[in-house]
Amino acid sequence: METIKSHVQLDAKGLACPMPIVKTKKVMNGIEAGQVLEVQATDIGSKADLKAWAESTGHQYLGYVEEEGVLKHYLRKSSSDQTIELNYSNVISNEELENKLHSNEKVVVLDVREEAEYAFHHITNAISIPLGELEERLSELNKEDEIYVVCRSGNRSDLAAQKMVANGFNKVVNVVPGMGQWSGETTGFKG
Repeated sequence: METIKSHVQLDAKGLACPMPIVKTKKVMNGIEAGQVLEVQATDIGSKADLKAWAESTGHQYLGYVEEEGVLKHYLRKSSSDQTIELNYSNVISNEELENKLHSNEKVVVLDVREEAEYAFHHITNAISIPLGELEERLSELNKEDEIYVVCRSGNRSDLAAQKMVANGFNKVVNVVPGMGQWSGETTGFKG
C-alpha cells in the first residue's frame, strides 16, 4: 500500500472514546493551518467520532485507511477563522432523564454508541443508531418526538444532536454525562 503523507502523527491506539478526540484536539491546536494530521486508532468508534468532530469544528476529515487492525485517520487543519467548535446547548443530566423515564413521560431515547456498546448496557427501550449511521437512518426517527440522545460520555451525542437539528429535528436533548455514569435501569448482555 502506498504511504499517505502527513505532517504530524498521533498514536491513539488502545484508547476509547472520548480520548482519541481529546488527544486529536490537543495536537490539532498545535499544528499550522493546512497541515495534515494522521491519527492512529484501534477504537472502531473513531471512524464516526473523528469525522463528526472534524465536521463540527470546521477541520477537513480526509478519510481513513485500515492496516493490520489500526485505523489511520487523516485530518487537515482549517485556518483559524474557519474553526468554530460547536457545542449543543440543549442538555439534560442523567438524573433528569431517569426521572422522566420513571414518571412514564413519552420519552424517546436514542443511543448513538456502537452496536457492541449498546448490546452490553443500554437504557431499556432505547433506539440504537450508531453515530456513523445516523445520517442514513434519520428517517427511522419521528421529527415531532422529543428525543434524548445518549452516548458513553456526552461527546458523540453532542455531535448527533447537532446533526439532527441540522436535519430538521427541533426537540433534541443531549444527555450528559451519558452511559459511562448511568445509574438507572439498563438492559443488555451480562458479561
